[in-house]
Amino acid sequence: MESVQSHRKIMTGNEAVAVGVKLAKVKVIAAYPITPQTTIVEELADMVANGELDSKFIEVESEHSAMSAVTASEASGVRSYTASSSHGILYMHEPLHWAAGMRLPLVMSVVNRAIGPPWNIWGEQTDTFNQKDTGWLQIYCESNQEAMDSILLGYKIAENKKILLPVMNMLDAFTLSHTSEPVDVRNQKKAAEYVGDLELDSKLDFKNPAGYGSLLGPDGPFMEMKKDMRDSMYNAIGTIKNEISNFNEQFSAELPGLTDNFMMEDADYALVTAGAISSTAKYTVRKLREKGQKVGLIRLYFYRPFPGEDVLKAVKGLKGLGVVERNLSFGQRGPTYEDVATSLYGRVDIPIRNYVVGLGGRDIRVKDFERMFEDLVEGDNEIEWVNVGVK
Repeated sequence: MESVQSHRKIMTGNEAVAVGVKLAKVKVIAAYPITPQTTIVEELADMVANGELDSKFIEVESEHSAMSAVTASEASGVRSYTASSSHGILYMHEPLHWAAGMRLPLVMSVVNRAIGPPWNIWGEQTDTFNQKDTGWLQIYCESNQEAMDSILLGYKIAENKKILLPVMNMLDAFTLSHTSEPVDVRNQKKAAEYVGDLELDSKLDFKNPAGYGSLLGPDGPFMEMKKDMRDSMYNAIGTIKNEISNFNEQFSAELPGLTDNFMMEDADYALVTAGAISSTAKYTVRKLREKGQKVGLIRLYFYRPFPGEDVLKAVKGLKGLGVVERNLSFGQRGPTYEDVATSLYGRVDIPIRNYVVGLGGRDIRVKDFERMFEDLVEGDNEIEWVNVGVK
């Protein structure tokens, strides 16, 4: 009898993502290579070529074409997948809106990488924060385990008929994508049963032709359709929480909720982070706790829908909060800062500071997080740009 338990394997983040796609029994993959995402689709191409994955692999001429291809295949009722990074995501920006607007439950992985100029292949999160308003749910992974599990979870959530919105699954360039960690590989049969089959009520059918994305005038239901997308995103929070609990129970997994609250029970000061830098931040929190400092961390696992109520519950009683951004917004504070501040406005009285870190792949060290906590405690000389010099 086949074991339904996971087995542990050492693998990179990109390998873990490819295994997650295999476990989900994706039927169409369209891909265009871009560093540092390329090895994801190379792994998938090998799986298809050797018969390990029963899927159609479509080689396209651009990232725009990759997203357009999986939009078409998903619209025909076939579970589909693509992956990209950096400038590739920028090139996909138009069809990202179309995939979400057509309510297609795609899953796409993005290896976060800096945007030029100048050219830079290293990690930061500006590429996907620029896509936060396209209608895609967004997940930011801290580990290779989450990178794999979030593929399965992503399809399960996206294909829920109360949601029907695509999911973007992020992992940091090189820190996760090309670094090996132990990963519990879920049993193939159990994973396939968990995700189930894709069943769309509306799909492309030659026997029953219909228009998709057709022209609508101002008096048509255009505005109502956009509101329905917005409502579905907001209302997804309860479904996501329930599905995370279900996933953890079925696979003996440890996915967090929409947020991962670390040593927040009695914290006086805390930081908000997203992605792999959270591991360094957690180490710093432990180190400062050993010195008697009451500090904590709120990691955003889901960024869209934004878990504002969860953040509100976590920060009550704090004396100071810092929002750490590994992305850049010109002309205003960082997007995470704005979302946190909006969620808390008029509901708690906590000073909030914004810290920009790690642009272009620059290291974010323990002493940088210590400096942020020190700044929160002192409360006088705000340091918005952390680690701007290399020493």
